[in-house]
Amino acid sequence: MPPPADIVKVAIEWPGAFPKLTEIDQKKPLSAIIKEACDGWSLTNHEYYALQHADSTNFYITEKNRNEIKNGAILRLTTSPAQTALQLHERIQSSSMDAKLEALKNLASYSRDITFAQEFINLDGISLLTQMVESGTERYQKLQKIMKPCFGDMLSFTLTAFVELMDHGIVSWDTFSVAFIKKIASYVSKFPSDIAILQRSLAILESMVLNSHDLYQKVAQEITIGQLIPHLQGADQEIQTYTIAVINALFLKAPDDRRQEMANILAQKQLRAIILQYVIRAQRAINNEMAHQLYVLQVLTFNLLEDRMMTKMDPQDQAQRDIIFELRRIAFDAESEPNNSGGNVEKRKSMYTRDYKKLGFINHVNPAMDFTQTPPGMLALDNMLYFAKHQQDAYIRIVLENSSREDKHECPFGRSSIELTKMLCDILKVGELPSETCNDFHPMFFTHDRSFEEFFCICIQLLNKTWKEMRATSEDFNKVMQVVKEQIMRALTTKPSSLDQFKSKLQNLSYAEILKIRQSERMNQEDFQSRPILELKEKIQPEILELIKQQRLNRLVEGTCFRKLNSRRRQDKFWYCRLSPNHKVLHYGDLEESPQGEVPHDSLQDKLPVADIKAVVTGKDCPHMKEKGAKQNKEVLELAFSILYDSNGQLNFIAPDKHEYCVWTDGLNALLGKDMMSELTRNDLDTLLSMEIKLRLLDLENIQIPDAPPPIPKEPSNYDFVYDCN
Repeated sequence: MPPPADIVKVAIEWPGAFPKLTEIDQKKPLSAIIKEACDGWSLTNHEYYALQHADSTNFYITEKNRNEIKNGAILRLTTSPAQTALQLHERIQSSSMDAKLEALKNLASYSRDITFAQEFINLDGISLLTQMVESGTERYQKLQKIMKPCFGDMLSFTLTAFVELMDHGIVSWDTFSVAFIKKIASYVSKFPSDIAILQRSLAILESMVLNSHDLYQKVAQEITIGQLIPHLQGADQEIQTYTIAVINALFLKAPDDRRQEMANILAQKQLRAIILQYVIRAQRAINNEMAHQLYVLQVLTFNLLEDRMMTKMDPQDQAQRDIIFELRRIAFDAESEPNNSGGNVEKRKSMYTRDYKKLGFINHVNPAMDFTQTPPGMLALDNMLYFAKHQQDAYIRIVLENSSREDKHECPFGRSSIELTKMLCDILKVGELPSETCNDFHPMFFTHDRSFEEFFCICIQLLNKTWKEMRATSEDFNKVMQVVKEQIMRALTTKPSSLDQFKSKLQNLSYAEILKIRQSERMNQEDFQSRPILELKEKIQPEILELIKQQRLNRLVEGTCFRKLNSRRRQDKFWYCRLSPNHKVLHYGDLEESPQGEVPHDSLQDKLPVADIKAVVTGKDCPHMKEKGAKQNKEVLELAFSILYDSNGQLNFIAPDKHEYCVWTDGLNALLGKDMMSELTRNDLDTLLSMEIKLRLLDLENIQIPDAPPPIPKEPSNYDFVYDCN
């Protein structure tokens, strides 16, 4: 007979004694269970003791998390969180260097547990640590020469404990003094060789900037880009990642009027060139966290264009109108503008109108009106001027080439530039906040200080080339733009390392090549529309859906590693979830690091019976998305889903990518007997149906399949041809 559901069989350890096998009744108060354990080893004052997991986490067991105890778990009887916090609070103030160092080391480890953290914070532990950082360490700096390793370790453990305690979100970041900020900022320049201290200091600065506007201003005064740049030139990728994270945080939180100023400082310090040399082109792989920070920097840099993108042109502004005059002058090489000559005004206006028509503006009389739509606003005009000045030969060639064609076959440079700029802003998501999970940075954008403008110059020449290859007319404008977008997107997916490589990729993606690719994809997704084929599809569709369902469930059985998102993304925390082979239970648990290979089954201590699942919700309906509210951007919302169980139980996920999101939502819906509605399922169904139909029709190649079945012949006049085989 199986044991009752409320009884859990565990082993309990006590230092210096043999572990005891025992049964825990989950209906009993936790204090009664601890008292029984204490009585077993004749320990008095049971209220001073607690149980904790005897694994790498050492987390305390409380009434809130006691249901996570599983059969076969190994627990440890130890001093209670309150007692441990009190002891460590006293020992870190010890006059003995060895005792102090050991206490700080233990504090750094214990602080990961929120139960202990709460008790230590209640003792005003955060203030004690900040005082030690502000003034206490100075006593030991005199001993640095003879005790440098000890001093470094002590400071490192102090900062680690501080980071871990603050990471729980119990204490507000707004409570810290300028003296503390100055001290942390000084460590960034004072300890360039001590990786642990530097790492923690950078992490604290990043969190301060991201979590408090007041602290952002104080940190921005204390730390300069010049102090951060040298850390990018080292060989440690983790330090480089933390450094870029601080720069990104300062960039993200800067007021709108200061962002451009900060961008100018970054350009003066040659940040882009340093990142290109020491990070992107370094002889080592870029890890996911570094890729994310480079992506964030890329997005924030392009977002500087948002102001120009959303600025309409003022047709009455002479300075803005002069830019259009300059475009005309460069294209048609007018030696001097006849503004001051006695020529006929009407004749001059007529000449301007003709030239503006050749330049491809929609409004020939007043081309300024073409730039009143946002986006792309004035950004399109900026791009056109950059192209005209920096690639003058190509600009003149495109304009003159098109002005010599028939009206209907000319590729309008003005209109094309405006629509292309709008398209490029859409592709690069200019104006959108960076995603918390995306790693999609493009190395080529770090190879030039004016990468967006250079990107435009390459793409406008591509557009002109594609227009000619398509032999397009003005009616085909939107079709040409669709082809150009496909060419750009396909080239970007190859992640070219330079703008020249991007240009080379586009050369290989001519219109003829795009047609071949489309034809190939169309053949692979060919959809026969005759009635017999549709009936065949209807017949085999349930089999295909069952196959997809099994694949999804098999993927859930394999499991997936999910990232835990918190306010300090620098500290990666992972958890793993998988479905049991019998499809009845979800096993999950925290991981120390991203797994390499298969995760052992016994390392996932938590479980959730599938029968207890009430619903699966996605996007804005997820509890963890409602909590974060407006902070969440579109990409994170598209990857979020939650399992709801019991009355208030929830298991919250943020998928690593769209594919995993579709696999898990499909699989969970299949477990609940619901339809699989993801885009991935639709694509898989189309592909597999097409393949299956083609396989079944192999013998009918080159045979015309009729829309209706052939008529049944009349009965024969006699059945003399039937023989009795007996």
